[in-house]
Amino acid sequence: MIGRLRKCFLENRVLYTQHARDEMRSEELGPIREEEVFEAVQTGEVIESYEDDKPYPSALVYGRTSRDRPIHLVCAYAEEEDMAIVITVYEPDPSRWIDYRRRRQ
Repeated sequence: MIGRLRKCFLENRVLYTQHARDEMRSEELGPIREEEVFEAVQTGEVIESYEDDKPYPSALVYGRTSRDRPIHLVCAYAEEEDMAIVITVYEPDPSRWIDYRRRRQ
């Protein structure tokens, strides 16, 4: 899925939900810009897959910005539209994640 998401971002076929925009604006460690989301997708990896999500399969992506800021985003892929849908974006709390890739128990 990461390859399809990267291609959508490169070709500007991305839809941000209102929830994602709200989360990006209100991030407690500072607002997250679209450019940072783009960078995170381009350098990122899928750390959790949600293949059964409806109406589209989605994934939790972890990536870093050019300034080394860690970013998590949940992104769906709409195959018919060939579009990435950003559901939420946040800077992960290191107390809840191991290397930002695995949830702490």
